[in-house]
Amino acid sequence: MAPSNTKLKIFLAGVIQGSLVEAKIHAQDWREPIKALLARYLPAADVYCHYSCHPNSITYGMDGIRRTLEEGLAQAAACPLMVAYVPTASMGTAVEMYEACRNGRVVLTISPLAANWIIRAYSDRIFADVAAFEDFLASGELAQLLKQKAQR
Repeated sequence: MAPSNTKLKIFLAGVIQGSLVEAKIHAQDWREPIKALLARYLPAADVYCHYSCHPNSITYGMDGIRRTLEEGLAQAAACPLMVAYVPTASMGTAVEMYEACRNGRVVLTISPLAANWIIRAYSDRIFADVAAFEDFLASGELAQLLKQKAQR
């Protein structure tokens, strides 16, 4: 895990627009339950939620869109741990997962899309649902996974 004098920084990634044709977003009610689990099992962690920082991003102009995308990618690359929620295809989450993986970060993905190449290639662990993710957190295996990834 993170050194004892620093908090583990976690990037919470997941579907926002997904494959919607209109300028709308998917319900974001999945974020709070995952944040609650992280607070329960990793109380010292610092969870970065890009959507919470930009809840009105659907209304941004092109400069704001690009700035927001770049900011999110920088956070994905910097945080030692990413938790990605991908119940449906998400191009933004796919790019964030790629960036996290490319920078040696641990990526935990909650998704029924286990056959998807992006999910398979850029996830250290894949969970079918939030309950399976919670079981993993409760098991204590995360500390070992973070340690192994840091040694690579």
